[in-house]
Amino acid sequence: MSEKETGQSGGSPEASGVTVSDIQELIQRKEEIEAQIKANYEVLESQKGIGMNEPLVDCEGYPRADVDLYRVRTARHNIVCLQNDHKALMKQVEEALHQLHARDKEKQARDLAEARREAMSHGLGQSQDLSPAQAFAIVNSISPGSPASIAGLQVDDEIVEFGSVNTQNFQSLQNIGSVVQHSEGKPLNVTVIRRGEKYQLRLVPTRWAGKGLLGCNIIPLQR
Repeated sequence: MSEKETGQSGGSPEASGVTVSDIQELIQRKEEIEAQIKANYEVLESQKGIGMNEPLVDCEGYPRADVDLYRVRTARHNIVCLQNDHKALMKQVEEALHQLHARDKEKQARDLAEARREAMSHGLGQSQDLSPAQAFAIVNSISPGSPASIAGLQVDDEIVEFGSVNTQNFQSLQNIGSVVQHSEGKPLNVTVIRRGEKYQLRLVPTRWAGKGLLGCNIIPLQR
């Protein structure tokens, strides 16, 4: 085994940079070493089946003449070196796999944590969206045949939204009055709460036989 080959077998991939391709390269090198070990064992097998431990001298202590001693010694030396390289390479493969799995586990944990944060954020947004809308005014009278009556408004309806006016921007009844004046003949979306249920109505401020454009009386809701 040359020093160059031995040097290539040493040195593990950086812990932070190991990739699947790195592991595949290590496995390829392992297979190459195993092929070399097999080839050297075949050399020993060709020398009358001599193995790694059989004596190379005869019973009288003379070098055996029935085998190629140089080839046997070279094959044995190569096998020992290659087996050491194989052992070191297997350790590198094990460490690389451990590093890759640990990194994947960390990534999965990060992804799971991120998914949980998004789910919690989404759930919080939903809970805010689904929270009961707060009414800011109430209908305390309606004239028969008026635009309000035709739209389906009823006494004690709690107003959650009246056109562009809602709980967040309502300051006074002048807000509603301004919307009505600028929406004559145009449909307004009106959201009310009636006996705990939410209703969407379309009210068209219109001149009629009675007073005003709505024909109802609305007062601020006192909480």
